[in-house]
Amino acid sequence: MSGGPKSSEEPSILPCSVCGRGPGLFELPGRSEKYCLQCNTDVATSILLTTEIDAATRAGRESEGLVAEFGQLSRRLLQRVQLA
Repeated sequence: MSGGPKSSEEPSILPCSVCGRGPGLFELPGRSEKYCLQCNTDVATSILLTTEIDAATRAGRESEGLVAEFGQLSRRLLQRVQLA
């Protein structure tokens, strides 16, 4: 009986889904992509910021600061991708 990729004990050789780096990849719950430590942190933060921006908007609260933070995070991710 042969094992599929999930049963293999070999580490993943796929690069980070954002920047293309290879070693030390992580998965976020509910996501199939794998990320390096920096990108994993930024993707998780972007998910939380999106959730908070949506909640603030629905509740009629100010979200300008969260939107600005999301913009900074997006620029950082974009720079990382462009440098890869």
